[in-house]
Amino acid sequence: MTRLEADSYSAHLRRESTRFRDVLALTPSQARVPTCPDWDADDLLWHLAEVQWFWGEVVAARPAGPPEQHPQRPASRAALLAFFDEVSARLCDLLGTAAPDEPAWSWAEEQTVGFTQRRQAHEAMIHRVDAELCAGAATPLPVDLAADGVAELLEVMYGGEPPAWGDFTPDGHLTAVELTDTGHRLVVRTGRFVGTDPASGAALDVAHLVRVADDAPAAATVAGTAADVDAWLWHRRDDAPLSVTGSPDAYAAFRAAVSEPLT
Repeated sequence: MTRLEADSYSAHLRRESTRFRDVLALTPSQARVPTCPDWDADDLLWHLAEVQWFWGEVVAARPAGPPEQHPQRPASRAALLAFFDEVSARLCDLLGTAAPDEPAWSWAEEQTVGFTQRRQAHEAMIHRVDAELCAGAATPLPVDLAADGVAELLEVMYGGEPPAWGDFTPDGHLTAVELTDTGHRLVVRTGRFVGTDPASGAALDVAHLVRVADDAPAAATVAGTAADVDAWLWHRRDDAPLSVTGSPDAYAAFRAAVSEPLT
């Protein structure tokens, strides 16, 4: 299992948020973010500030739904930094004192505080990566959080148990993702999910992943360190450090399922 304790997520969230803020405070406002090419440094700062404000509201009002009104973007860099400091400290404090099994709204199947503790630690880490790439000041990813990030990407961001309102059709391929520095092996089944979301009315026909037993035999294997695989799946790093073996068709199906960029 890659999942961390709630205290670990909270500690990672606070450290990653602090590093994100410190890097951007020294980066020119108009510096471009290479991994999010439509954004400059201030856009990135506002993005994570708004995300952390939103989830702070959700956790504070738990188990009620998300807020209907959103704050306006501050006009200056100084005001952006002040807003980030306020909402980030609030989110860290809220998540640091809440029990992970408490009910709380989320957009995912898991409706707990624990989902937000996990999700926001990863959100802060990947945007810290963006900030460092913007500033040209990269530092390593924490291995335990990166390993769990790979699992979250495969289980939540690019996959998961298909909802009842649609159909998942496997394509016959299994792909293993092996983390060479932690010893984790995660295996996914590739296929397509088709259905219409009853809440939004959106019709979906997308590549999808479903986790299977970690010891299942796989047709293809992607291997690399936890940090390299996590950053690659987030489209923050290329595949040069990774090794791929086995069926080209299975790997192609896996690549199709993780091809959508995430922000």
